[in-house]
Amino acid sequence: MHVSLSSTKSCVKSSFKGGGGLMRSLQATLNNSKIGELLVLKGVITSSELRHALDEHKSKNIPLGQVLVQHQLLSKGELFLLLLRQRALRFLAGTILFFLTLGVFSKRAEADIMDVPAKVQLASTASFGSLSTYPALFGSNEKRSDNLSAFTKWSDMFVRFDKALKDSSSKQVISKMKHDLEAFKDLPLTEMAEGVNTLMNKQRYIVDSKNWGKSDYWATPIEFLTNGGDCEDFAIAKYVALRALGVEEARLRIAIVHDKLKNIPHAILVVYTSEGALILDNQNKEVLNSDALRTRYRPIFSINREYWWLHTAPESTLIASAK
Repeated sequence: MHVSLSSTKSCVKSSFKGGGGLMRSLQATLNNSKIGELLVLKGVITSSELRHALDEHKSKNIPLGQVLVQHQLLSKGELFLLLLRQRALRFLAGTILFFLTLGVFSKRAEADIMDVPAKVQLASTASFGSLSTYPALFGSNEKRSDNLSAFTKWSDMFVRFDKALKDSSSKQVISKMKHDLEAFKDLPLTEMAEGVNTLMNKQRYIVDSKNWGKSDYWATPIEFLTNGGDCEDFAIAKYVALRALGVEEARLRIAIVHDKLKNIPHAILVVYTSEGALILDNQNKEVLNSDALRTRYRPIFSINREYWWLHTAPESTLIASAK
């Protein structure tokens, strides 16, 4: 997955407009990103106190934060936490902008995504027991939304996948995939996930620019099994394979993460089991529990056919970092 950042902050604001409650919330945070305004909004200081502090800031050329601390309107610790929080939010906005520039968050009229994987199922939905809770991915805070209209690369992939299923050449690819998946049909979910991960990881890794002449292209499983692909293509193929084996939608998510080891965006498949969240990754031969990868991957957003989740660092992480 290759990402380029070429837009300005104004582009972020305009792109967030009309994009749902989560986007509007982030836009509001960016619009009120000045320290003084935030403190007034939070009721920490009054508008009058802010005006006096700004006057001293301008006349003496002293940082506003220093003025507030000197007048005991704010402690050094509170100021540091505020700055840290704003830095984290701006980083989040910048990360989302990465995907805005790729068209992942482009506006789309239709919100529903057809259940194309159901057309290639080997069996009806399998029973792997019930899950009472779904652990937050890599310990992040999660905000869920059912508005998928912005994720055009995801929804367009399903449209192309549905169309391709009618081609004779595509039917041969799907037939072979089903034959390969038969060996995992009656296995426990963990073993099934391991089998699918091993099977799909045998495909060729190739960047989108060489494969499709585009900086980012979300391939259908048919295109991936024919031409190879990059990280999100591996994740999508594994998602469809597990759906074909009867794994319910709620247990599966494509997750876009920041690989802190390589300092690049990356895509993985998350499978929720009674043993926790398992990570199917083209960078790892083995299927690992998400706890084993918490220090390497920072989740940005995750998605399946029904919902998407925005992931942010928990407040406790910010407080710990400030100590």
